Amino acid sequence: MLSNQRTTLRGSERNAPPTAQPIGSIPPDDLIRVTVFVRRKAADPVPAPGPHGIHLTREQFAQEHGANPQDIALVEQFAHQYQLTVVDANVGKRRVILSGTAASMTAAFGAELQCYKAEATGRTFRGRTGALSIPADLEGIVVAVLGLDTRHIAKPHFRRRKKQAAPATFTPQQVAALYNYPTGLTGQGQTVAIIELGGGYSASDLQTYFKGLGVTEPNVTAVSVDGATNSPGSDADGEVMLDIEVVGAIANGANIAVYFAPNTDQGFLDAITDAVHDTTRKPSVVSISWGGPEDNWTQQSLTAMNSALQDAATMGVTVTVAAGDDGSTDGAGDGKLHVDFPASSPYALACGGTTLKASGGKISSEAVWNEVANNEGATGGGVSTKFPLPSYQSSAGVPKQPQTGYAGRGVPDVAGDADPSTGYQVRVDGQNQVVGGTSAVAPLWAALVALMNEQLGKNVGFLNPTLYSLGEADFHDITSGNNDDSGLGYYNAKAGWDPCTGLGTPNGVALLKALQAGSPTAQRVPVAGSEPQHGAAVRFTNLPDPAKELVTASILLRRAPASAEPNTVATTMADPNEVSAICSFAQHYGLKILDENFQTRTVKIEGSAQQMDEAFGIHLCRATDDKGNQYLTYREPLTVPQSIAPYVTAILGLDQRPVARHHAVR
Repeated sequence: MLSNQRTTLRGSERNAPPTAQPIGSIPPDDLIRVTVFVRRKAADPVPAPGPHGIHLTREQFAQEHGANPQDIALVEQFAHQYQLTVVDANVGKRRVILSGTAASMTAAFGAELQCYKAEATGRTFRGRTGALSIPADLEGIVVAVLGLDTRHIAKPHFRRRKKQAAPATFTPQQVAALYNYPTGLTGQGQTVAIIELGGGYSASDLQTYFKGLGVTEPNVTAVSVDGATNSPGSDADGEVMLDIEVVGAIANGANIAVYFAPNTDQGFLDAITDAVHDTTRKPSVVSISWGGPEDNWTQQSLTAMNSALQDAATMGVTVTVAAGDDGSTDGAGDGKLHVDFPASSPYALACGGTTLKASGGKISSEAVWNEVANNEGATGGGVSTKFPLPSYQSSAGVPKQPQTGYAGRGVPDVAGDADPSTGYQVRVDGQNQVVGGTSAVAPLWAALVALMNEQLGKNVGFLNPTLYSLGEADFHDITSGNNDDSGLGYYNAKAGWDPCTGLGTPNGVALLKALQAGSPTAQRVPVAGSEPQHGAAVRFTNLPDPAKELVTASILLRRAPASAEPNTVATTMADPNEVSAICSFAQHYGLKILDENFQTRTVKIEGSAQQMDEAFGIHLCRATDDKGNQYLTYREPLTVPQSIAPYVTAILGLDQRPVARHHAVR
């Protein structure tokens, strides 16, 4: 029996819907279904960046970073106490779904529920104000309770072309060709998950569309989340069809799984967790084209969804997210600068938009998408006020949020064609149309990821740290235009990263080659005996800023191979050519060569923890043992490119635990 003492659920505070009016109370016998999201049983995981990192399987993730079964049991006990039914309990997804009457839910969570009617659409929905409460026994265990409030939380980021000017639009394949996507690949063996919060698709439309493009129709599956289904017949069909057709035109060999969920914070979270943790379809990429201003979300929703995206990154699932179509204010209408969530999550690959023009099969010009003057939108972008600047953006020149001074996450990371006037030729509800918006850019990048995964033979996974370490040749840098939609003067494009188009639009072949040079799985092997053993009592914590923490290490090489010449004396030194190869490998990752010694067969290197992570396919972290000793370490085996693996006998200095003790007797 849980105690009767109760506490406020942190971050659950809700304001009344600003564009709706209360029209009555909720009948006490109405059935309500909520999602209770719980904490991890261990410290937050730190995703390994890029394709050479060690990605956990879904089964490994559930075992190492899922919920504690005891926490799940406490939530189930709580449900029993308040006459709620446990619909589902999942350790890996860290959620318990409960069902019960409005009266029981109100008693269980201290919710003040009312029925509201939206002024613009006439839609009625359940809403609440104030904070939720939970038994004190569940404090720290429960992260979020979603589903009591069913207001719409996100909107699709697509725009139909309004101007009927001279044709300047493209098929998705033409856009891919302009961005130099690798050819001869189809995404075979990959599954791209697409999150949809409304609308639907027509199988006959897809068949007609792909036949017209001359490509084999991809395998498309609709997946129901929280009772939502593939339901064509609304304006949101434009979003659904755009997403499927962009991915399918470029990566038609990939399976496409469309997860349909209600447009609520509960539905959004459940769709992401269902897709990321799907052990049947096993998506390697998730594309999201829905979102809303950060300030529209409760803190518990932000925390839960960001945590779900962190799950994805840890399991090697890339999540591409549209950055929004309403400029630097994100359409909030309050005269302030906003960025769109979930694009602002540090674990999302945020996708901004451009105006793309071409001539002779090549890009003739490209600028920031801003058609506010024509009522056709502008790319979202700016600086988060909810998420701090991630380490991978520490050298990108992200400014502080101009109105708050907050050093936040910069949005977007990358970009692509989004202007409806230079948009994508698609088919929606039996009609050929031209559609743009950053909704097109998220699936555009998702398709590229699927192609790269196929070629590399391994998921590229959490791409952000890798992309920020690459050179300008891997992107088309966008240096003209702005995304100011309200006269505030923010933001402008510039050389390098900017809050309009991020690092730029893709050079697909160059990006693939850069990831290949970073050693895909087929070209990397573990260093024998390099996996450290840690006791069960050891606790691990993330480094506060891996990009700034300086680390030195020594690479030990083998003796030079014996000569085939007779009567040759064996040497104890390293082969100079092998030392040179090791130095080239280190310099490829930006590591500094402190010393190279042929006689001792060592190459001493120095660099940031982030560079060491990328070079050796690990994640450096801080460990605390049962005696309180803290030291730098890692948990996975070190890996190096197969080409230099025979030369390496050991890598020392990355595991800095005390290895000796004083044996003096007093």
